[in-house]
Amino acid sequence: MHDLASGELVSALELPGIGSVGGIAERPEGGHEAWFSYTDYTTPPVVLRYDAAAGTLGTWAAAPGAGALNTGARDDGGAPVVTASQVTYHSADGTAVRMVIIEPAGEGRSRSAERSCILYGYGGFDISMTPGYSANILAWVEAGGVYAVAGLRGGSEEGEEWHRAGMLGRKQNVFDDFHAAGEYLVAEGITTPSRLAAWGGSNGGLLVGAAVTQRPDLFGAAVCSAPLLDMVRYERFKIGETWNVEYGSAANAEELGWLLGYSPYHRVQDGVEYPAVLFTVFSNDSRVDPLHGYKMCAALQHATASDRPVLLRAEGQVGHGQRAVSLSAALAGDCLGFVAEQTGL
Repeated sequence: MHDLASGELVSALELPGIGSVGGIAERPEGGHEAWFSYTDYTTPPVVLRYDAAAGTLGTWAAAPGAGALNTGARDDGGAPVVTASQVTYHSADGTAVRMVIIEPAGEGRSRSAERSCILYGYGGFDISMTPGYSANILAWVEAGGVYAVAGLRGGSEEGEEWHRAGMLGRKQNVFDDFHAAGEYLVAEGITTPSRLAAWGGSNGGLLVGAAVTQRPDLFGAAVCSAPLLDMVRYERFKIGETWNVEYGSAANAEELGWLLGYSPYHRVQDGVEYPAVLFTVFSNDSRVDPLHGYKMCAALQHATASDRPVLLRAEGQVGHGQRAVSLSAALAGDCLGFVAEQTGL
């Protein structure tokens, strides 16, 4: 709230948690009321109403059955079971990066490094990892795990310069931010490398591929979904050529050097103890060709010196993103089950 004449800050609204606000609206004729949507990682979207005259904020409308989830409480009315906190850590070059950590309630006060932890990131295309409800996250944390979402460079969490700091010749910054996030989670006693899993899809799959090949010591498992992994040939397939402005082109000698510097497929080395990895690819993916996952899976299976599995889940008649709820549930179950098995949850 700001003073209409001076612009001076008067007050701020206390929101339900660390979440996202959107769709702010008022009555056509004006007045003292405002409505807006709110969601966070464990709260399905709700509509909140602010009464400026009374100075109150309350729920106007919620999805059926969302009441218990909104407070983080179980259906039986027990104590909250999930909490979220935002932290700031520093990347390799000293840049401050923000991360949201979702964990069982009370865990932040007595951490023992015995939690399996999923670290999720994207870091590209000017896309912000703003909080939004995720049944996957809630299921994982209620089962006893920790879920962390890092706002890596390449996205838009801190503005356009944040995006530009993670594209083209600066792409390694994104991977450094992700690795530093993992190191923070270990240093703070939240998890250990053997119980830490990297997770991402599409451009986030490239991120996971880089994590697995650059820091195999930092992760015990990884889920790499619809990924870009052969960055020397990505332009030759599907709509890959349209991403030159984000990654660069192998047709340019300097840019080829950038791409070869981090291309996960080209960084696989024999005799390295790689984490357990599950690749998920979709035969009707019109954006990222499944060949990336097939090639990388074969390369890792051939090269790894560990006994941890490297698997590929190939799904037919499904595209890059949208899918039936039943298929989403099956995919989530397989991926969460894999990570739980490999990290000891």
